[in-house]
Amino acid sequence: MRCYIGLGSNLSNPAAQLRSALESMAALPQSRLVDYSGFYASAAVGPGEQPDYVNAVARLETALAPEALLDGLQQIESRHGRERSIRWGARTLDLDILLYGDKSIDTARLTVPHPRMAERNFVLEPLAELAPELQFPDGRHLSVLLQNCPPNRLHRLKP
Repeated sequence: MRCYIGLGSNLSNPAAQLRSALESMAALPQSRLVDYSGFYASAAVGPGEQPDYVNAVARLETALAPEALLDGLQQIESRHGRERSIRWGARTLDLDILLYGDKSIDTARLTVPHPRMAERNFVLEPLAELAPELQFPDGRHLSVLLQNCPPNRLHRLKP
C-alpha cells in the first residue's frame, strides 16, 4: 500500500529529528521508504508561543495494516522523546498518516485522509513535491487544495 506520512518537529534540532525519523521509518517491518520531500519551515499552529516547525512528507510502501502502521509511527515518536501533554503543543516529533492508498478510514484511533490536511500548506507543499497529480479518495485534487490553502509563512529550507 502506498502511504504518505507527514513529519514535523519544532524541538531539539527539528531537522535532525526529521532525518532520524526517516531512518527509523525505513526500518519499519514490511515497509519501504520510497521517497521524501525537502524540508520546510513554517510558523507553529497551536497554543502559546512556539518555535517554528520543520516539516516534510514521506512516501512509504507498506504491507502493514493502517493501525499497525500507526503503532509503528507512534513508537518512533516515543523513541524521539514525544510527549502528548498539550494538544497541538510543541513537540520533538509528530508523524501523521496523511493518506493510506485510496482508503478512507475513520476509527477511534485513526482518520485518513488526515482531517486537517487541506488547511495546512506545510503538508500540501511537500506532498506536491512527491505527487503533484495526486487525487484524494473523495475526488479532490491536490493542486486545487493547494491553491485554496491559507498561507503560513512557509519556506523551503536549503538542503
